[in-house]
Amino acid sequence: MSQDDTAKGAAASADGAKPDGEQKKQDESAESQDRQRQKAWDARWDLISHGPDFVSPLARTDAKRDLFGVTGGVVKGDVNYHFGSRPEPLEHLSGEIPREQVEELSYVFHSCPSFEEALSRLHSDRVVILSGGRDTGRRSAALMMLRRMGAEHLRSLAAPASLSALPEQLADSCGYLLLNLATTRTHPLRETHLLALRERLERAGGHLVITIEPSAALEDVPVVRWEPPTTEEMLRSHVTRHAGAAAWADLCEIAPVKEFLVRQQQPGEIDPFARQLVAFQCGSIGEEELAAQGQAAVAAQVSRWLTDDQRHLRDKAFLISLAVFDKAPYAVTAELADQLYAHLQHTADPRTAPEIPVFGSSREERLRLARAHGYVGTEVTEWGPLVGRYIAEFRDERTARILLEEVWNLHPSARPALVEWIHGLADDGRPLVRTRAASATALLATADLSSAMALLIEPWADDSNSNSWLTAANALTMAQLLDVPTVLRILHDWCTGDDDYDYDYEGRRWTAVRAYGLLGPVHYQYALNALVDAIHLQRPHEDQDDDEFDAEAYAKEEALQFADALELLLLAVREPVLSALAERLDSDRKVRTYALLAFLQACRQTDGAADRPIVLDWYAQAAAAVDDTAARHLVAFWEAALAGRDSTSEALRILRGWVLAADRDPECEAALTSLLPALVTTPANRHRVSHLLRSVRDAAKPPSPAAVRLLARISND
Repeated sequence: MSQDDTAKGAAASADGAKPDGEQKKQDESAESQDRQRQKAWDARWDLISHGPDFVSPLARTDAKRDLFGVTGGVVKGDVNYHFGSRPEPLEHLSGEIPREQVEELSYVFHSCPSFEEALSRLHSDRVVILSGGRDTGRRSAALMMLRRMGAEHLRSLAAPASLSALPEQLADSCGYLLLNLATTRTHPLRETHLLALRERLERAGGHLVITIEPSAALEDVPVVRWEPPTTEEMLRSHVTRHAGAAAWADLCEIAPVKEFLVRQQQPGEIDPFARQLVAFQCGSIGEEELAAQGQAAVAAQVSRWLTDDQRHLRDKAFLISLAVFDKAPYAVTAELADQLYAHLQHTADPRTAPEIPVFGSSREERLRLARAHGYVGTEVTEWGPLVGRYIAEFRDERTARILLEEVWNLHPSARPALVEWIHGLADDGRPLVRTRAASATALLATADLSSAMALLIEPWADDSNSNSWLTAANALTMAQLLDVPTVLRILHDWCTGDDDYDYDYEGRRWTAVRAYGLLGPVHYQYALNALVDAIHLQRPHEDQDDDEFDAEAYAKEEALQFADALELLLLAVREPVLSALAERLDSDRKVRTYALLAFLQACRQTDGAADRPIVLDWYAQAAAAVDDTAARHLVAFWEAALAGRDSTSEALRILRGWVLAADRDPECEAALTSLLPALVTTPANRHRVSHLLRSVRDAAKPPSPAAVRLLARISND
């Protein structure tokens, strides 16, 4: 490409004259020109080496004798082609399993129904296929079967390139073990293979156990599904081997052992814990060290999951998704796991599109591999509880946190994909998904706060979307609950601002304001003081010089954010916040404005099966208490709301709703019978409330019966 052409292409790109697709083609063309052209012979060799079977004729030639040269189409001499290194003679790899290892295993192995079934099949057929997941004790069971069959020598076989070559390895009267035989849909394990194996084993006098995973491709082949013994049975076998049955009777009652058994550990983790248990019984370690063994086992398992090259990337994505959606519906976990897998696959190989088998995954098998279990439970939604949802959760509740921390800190190459995925979760339409995005971010903040802030929380807080501010606030709130240091300092800085205050970062302020509202139950005094300071530190809107700045919209957003935070504090903490705000109604004009908004918003909230107004119920309880301070403060808020120029209409609308609720709920009417007389102490309020009670009705229905009774009540006072 000439310099002029290059300049024209650059100019077109700068002006946006070229469509995206055309510009992309030009860029790809330029890139291909920059790459060195591959030599023809090398390209031919690649085609022969990596192409399908029908390209094999390209490797043949009709030339004969030595090739000295080609002239006029005449070839003289023999032609010898040799590509690559010379093929080595075919060797069948196998190795003898040490007898000591088998003997040691026999002391602690515990039988089970699936073991007995497989042993019976091995005795009659000389070959048995044991189907089960990894880390479930399949190898130990296979070795014990072969030992029970009286095999003097046990040999472990390497998986052959072709199943038809397997019988050639069975030459002696040994016990043979072939682990994790991999089969595919195009090359499944067939009955003919088993017949050939059985015939060879009968002649040689041997026995063979083949282990496969449940997903292996089979064709009318009998298998035995491996179900290991219970965790308690295996642990008892290990402990009694070293300490005796009497020691086990005492040890099984201590808390760390009960906790270990509840989580249904895998066979590979039984032996280390058993040794620690024996050391505890001997007095070498204490109960705290014994309990720490469980934490170490979970961390070791997580590390094996993530570093296992044999585990598919899609399975690892499911593990991470389950860590985020632990105790959530399985369908949501699996759906979003595939989205994470697509991001991870792009990181691993951007040129390869992820392949997701739509109907190829077994729910039970995926949960088993994740050491999780499912149960039918209830999902809470904005429309009420949904019964009958299938919920998935890790058997050990520590797994989710440990897994996310390890992915974030020890596998940083996964961070870009994980961050993009979590941002997608935060934009999801389902509240469950958005909330889990925030909770996952909080867990990541415990592992690396600065990275979680820079990659997730700050972008949400700086977004122009208020939903993003809420996600950031949720993440910071949960991070504080997880005792992440400096979170309160971050909230204070964002909430109160500094001398370099910038309206472009108002999202951070509203994020902190909402977080303070959420943190009320645990830090209400700190949160309330910070919110009051933030209200007093407001900048005048007219100081903003930006022509695009909308002062009216900003003021509306400001009112909503402060009112929402104060409402959360008011309903969550109640009396202390109510008292603090009531004291400022007459003395602090700025706080009064937002406090009244917050109070009226709180009055609209309902709870319980009767859909009873929360604040009205609160007043009923406060009025019946010995100390009526809270009741007087609630009345003071109502009087201020009814008298306020901007709040009167809204206050009357809320009262109207409460009166209609009284027609359905006698307790609401009882509370209003006490509240309304306290509100009509001034002529203006008496007129407002009386007019409301005379005119209130529901659609075309006759006047409210409760309103008639309440009007009579205040008229008699």
